[in-house]
Amino acid sequence: MTDFPISVRFPIHWVDMDAYGHVNNARYLTWFEAARIAYMIRVGLVAPDMQRIEDGVGPIIATANVDYLRPVAFPAELEVGVRVTRIGTTSITMEYAVDDAGSGVRYAKGGTVLVVLRYPEYAKVPVPPDIRAAIEKLEGRAF
Repeated sequence: MTDFPISVRFPIHWVDMDAYGHVNNARYLTWFEAARIAYMIRVGLVAPDMQRIEDGVGPIIATANVDYLRPVAFPAELEVGVRVTRIGTTSITMEYAVDDAGSGVRYAKGGTVLVVLRYPEYAKVPVPPDIRAAIEKLEGRAF
């Protein structure tokens, strides 16, 4: 996870399993969400209590994808990493990896595109300069 500035660990629970004996595919998007929220809190795009920041600006998912590389089975502990790969005018592209926390075996990878909106109008707005600067600082590079 050294290439991902934010990561979150998850134990696999029996309830995560499906009838085929591996983790249900929908859980991966939930893991991505938890890592994404940790990232967004860190850079100030959302408040720690998940309320909108003062000016009503916040993210919404425009697209999400998961590439399932191998099944995850109980018991396991996972580490999910997230990083930003692109900042557009009104969007932020994020990449994720799901690894075994002990061995580093990669189970899945994926991505999301977030669009920055002004709520409640759902109007696209530019990525705020302070958010862009916080992402660049966390990622250690300019976009």
